[in-house]
Amino acid sequence: MNNSRVMLLRVSLLVVAVCIAGYILGPPLYWHFKEGLAAVKHSSSSSSATCSPCLCDCSSQPTFSIPQGLSNISFGDCAKPDPEVNGDTEKNFAELLSEELKLRENEALENQRRADMALLEAKKIASQYQKEADKCNSGMETCEQAREKAELTLVAQKKLTALWELRARQKGWKEGVAKSNTQSQGKVQTS
Repeated sequence: MNNSRVMLLRVSLLVVAVCIAGYILGPPLYWHFKEGLAAVKHSSSSSSATCSPCLCDCSSQPTFSIPQGLSNISFGDCAKPDPEVNGDTEKNFAELLSEELKLRENEALENQRRADMALLEAKKIASQYQKEADKCNSGMETCEQAREKAELTLVAQKKLTALWELRARQKGWKEGVAKSNTQSQGKVQTS
């Protein structure tokens, strides 16, 4: 019974391995097979409708007798390269290329000049912003110093006020009495 379980496990692992291989390799093989069929169909359809080969050799063609006024000199020499035409064409092509290169060089120089001007303008603006930031920072430092100084002065004033209030209480001053005395003195002076 143990052997049958091992055999069943091996068979199931083999089935799983074949399924995984089919899953991985199946789509690419399918597309290659489909492309192969399409190529075979295309080649068989194009071979059934072939036409006779074209004759392009001008030297083997018979020359026609052309009337005197309508003669075309290059007709008989259609396959022979003309050195003058090739030279002119090469010169024109070289001139066109050199002009194109000059135009592109000028365009690149103009773009570089614009970029340099933009960079210079950006540096000026950055310098102005830096100056403003420095002014702002120095103003903030001045304000912070003034605030700290004011806090120290306020603390000193509170201490001084507390000291004077303590001395006044020691001499018999009472807060409610002082208010009524100042009010009565104000009435006497106005009368």
